[in-house]
Amino acid sequence: MFVDKARISVRAGDGGNGAVSFRREKYVAAGGPDGGDGGRGGNVVFQVDEHLSTLLDFQYRKRYTAENGQAGGGRNCSGRNAPDLVIKVPKGTVIREAQTGRVLADLSTPEPVILARGGRGGWGNARFATATRQIPRFAKPGQKGEAFDLELELKLLADVGLVGFPNVGKSTLISVVSSAKPKIANYHFTTLVPVLGVVGIEEGKSFVMADIPGLIEGASDGVGLGHAFLRHVDRCRLIVHVVDVSGCEGRDPKEDFLAINRELEQFNQELAARPQLVAGNKCDIAQPEQVEDFRRFVEEKGYQFFPISAATRQGVKELMGQVSRLLDTLPPIKQYEPEAAPLPELPDGTDDFTVKVEDGVYFVEAGWLMQAVGMVDPDDYESLQYLHRVLQGHGVLERLEEMGIQDGDTVDILGFQFDYVK
Repeated sequence: MFVDKARISVRAGDGGNGAVSFRREKYVAAGGPDGGDGGRGGNVVFQVDEHLSTLLDFQYRKRYTAENGQAGGGRNCSGRNAPDLVIKVPKGTVIREAQTGRVLADLSTPEPVILARGGRGGWGNARFATATRQIPRFAKPGQKGEAFDLELELKLLADVGLVGFPNVGKSTLISVVSSAKPKIANYHFTTLVPVLGVVGIEEGKSFVMADIPGLIEGASDGVGLGHAFLRHVDRCRLIVHVVDVSGCEGRDPKEDFLAINRELEQFNQELAARPQLVAGNKCDIAQPEQVEDFRRFVEEKGYQFFPISAATRQGVKELMGQVSRLLDTLPPIKQYEPEAAPLPELPDGTDDFTVKVEDGVYFVEAGWLMQAVGMVDPDDYESLQYLHRVLQGHGVLERLEEMGIQDGDTVDILGFQFDYVK
């Protein structure tokens, strides 16, 4: 069963809580704090599996949750980091956030992608010991892992897409130029799923061709099967438009040609602008006048025309040769770039905070800062800039300046520490 869309929920693991513990040994009356940090929660990772060709598995399982990090222990023992949860998907899967539709990842390469990050482990009380606070009886809880509702959409990775009305010979064509074995019969909608085939031109040179089923007039509005499968033409670098030039079913090839191009344009303007070759199929049973009339019609519209007969292989070699030459001049297969998440603004009325100095460290405390600090990735410049805007907008930086902070001094915000730079 071919399934190319699915909706699932994923949740990364929470960080383990930090431990509150004190050293207790024989002959040691009052040992210092030795609570360890919590472990990091597991990430949710998506990875391509070359052996998968459908999203069928996601029809039966909708929720995926990574393990939580282990809590810290005494004797400065840190909790175990949770393993990542790896989810396998077929190559070409585009992952979007369900609520906003923004692209999170395009799984078109073997590299794994972290979609939801596990929460950082909380600090144990050993971290909070200072010269003036020698017995801290508190620790930090682990942070929550990220959670998303996701939409998975499989967009086949093919260099060439075969489009055209049902029963014009697309399946026959892909069967004679590749090792693909689609179902072939003399009735409409014989092909119910996209079929991929590798076309070898010469030693070491080949390209991938896809037979896209179900395109009829109204496909972009959901008529026939086209609404379900037009997405698979989206990545194709080149379109081969197959037309029954003989009109053996009583159809007008010119009207068919115009109708399919209208559907491509209505579905995606960018797709309609892709390079397109026109293959006039069933020339072996067409009158020469029919072929020449259709050739003039197509060439007047700026398309290159190839008269072929997929059944007898007449003209097929010439068509595939031109496809290969044209592909050498075209950009690579389209990939979707992840879209950055908009940084949420903190609610108004969150200007209450306290700043105190202990052993040269400036401790900033405010419950509303938990949201801002929880989003900070120390290795991401944009994330750090967001924290800077929050601190500046709510007067924290101004207060630090008033208290005499200098370049290089340490600032601690709910356990997140950084060096102050003016």
